[in-house]
Amino acid sequence: MNLQTDSENYNFKYGLYIVSTPIGNLEDITLRALKVLKKSDYILCEDTRVSRKLLSKYQIKSKLISNHKFNEKKNLKKIIDILKSDKIVSLISDAGTPTISDPGNILIKECINNKINLISIPGPSALIAAFSISGFSDKLYFYGFFPENNSEIKQNFEILSKLDSSIVFFISAKKFNRSIGVIKKYFLDREILICKEITKYYEEYFRFQVKELDKNNISLKGEITLVLSKKRIFKKVSNNLNESDKIKIKKLIKKLSIKEIVDLIKDERKISKREIYNYCLYIKNEK
Repeated sequence: MNLQTDSENYNFKYGLYIVSTPIGNLEDITLRALKVLKKSDYILCEDTRVSRKLLSKYQIKSKLISNHKFNEKKNLKKIIDILKSDKIVSLISDAGTPTISDPGNILIKECINNKINLISIPGPSALIAAFSISGFSDKLYFYGFFPENNSEIKQNFEILSKLDSSIVFFISAKKFNRSIGVIKKYFLDREILICKEITKYYEEYFRFQVKELDKNNISLKGEITLVLSKKRIFKKVSNNLNESDKIKIKKLIKKLSIKEIVDLIKDERKISKREIYNYCLYIKNEK
């Protein structure tokens, strides 16, 4: 992998920059993101009050345009006109990477239609932060915000429950407490990682088997990220000793006691202790 280390001579293109911002801790922002935001003629943000906290900390004085899910369609022509006039515009969300369950896709599609440069400035993401510490399968399905109503839950979860991959949701603490029953209904044979306040002062992580979930086990507030492990698949195993088992026992009988051999073999395969014990006795007596 070739890494570019000289950022002093960074060549800024006109266009829309998709800039990731901290998900909690304001120090989690890249040097490149700061340079782009300072260079921007305009910064599109969800809530100007939230964004000003970050921008004030780093003395960024670019002009702000409020751009959220309720006005992004109305803003579209104005922003495209700005971009066509050879301006540098950055899109940020209140936290994390824009367009990941946040506004922005409408604008990005319009930029593509108008052949306007799109540049990604990667950085913090609650999705990646949570998944990176899950320890689950590296196959990932990101759903986004938890379904709103029961019919949507049933329709989507019937499909999701069959996926052989990890699944990530964003969900409020209140909704999570109300949804424990439905999570257990569809994902009982999985593990779950519950991420609370990622990168913030009260950051906390809870790990459970889904079947162990109980709202009395944990205390949650605010927005949380859920990571479900891939579906556990139980392989059918023969209940009888095969030739490989018998060869192994013949080798072990010289080194281990019968009890040690029984414990070793039964842990590896679902074979009754009695069958292993009897074969060990048979080998001993054969001598």
